[in-house]
Amino acid sequence: MEPEGDLCAPAQSSDSAAEHSVSVKGLKENWQRWSSERQDYQKHNPFSHHTTPDGTVHQRGQEDYGRPLQGSLTEQRGRDAQTLISREVQELCQVIRSIGELKERDGTGTVITVEFGKLFEHYVTISNKLVGILLRARKQRLVHFEGEMLWQGKDDHVVITLEQ
Repeated sequence: MEPEGDLCAPAQSSDSAAEHSVSVKGLKENWQRWSSERQDYQKHNPFSHHTTPDGTVHQRGQEDYGRPLQGSLTEQRGRDAQTLISREVQELCQVIRSIGELKERDGTGTVITVEFGKLFEHYVTISNKLVGILLRARKQRLVHFEGEMLWQGKDDHVVITLEQ
């Protein structure tokens, strides 16, 4: 058995009040710092009601208009998305090379062509974004086809030409 003196000994709490006040003070300082940073951020946020026209809000025609802040997570996500889309466009071109047919082009050489229906049937197992990737590839002048949009069934016989 333990001696009675140890059971009833008062706890050493001379510094505990000071420790609690320091931690509360630290929390308050952290909150104030976060609040100040957030207010500064909102001054530059074009969608905030607190935007101040101090020259940092980009106007149409300026180089950074419509672009995320450099070094932001939004900018990083945009770069990652661009990388992914570029990879999908290259994969689409490779699929067209593998399933397409060589055809003569106006005496200037041969090109690889494939009908949309055949490409759709083959590509649907790879990705469900074929038309979007085709439009992106056409914008980059990697492929050519007639019309603005391709529809499954209706445009199955539209010829897609690989421009590379």
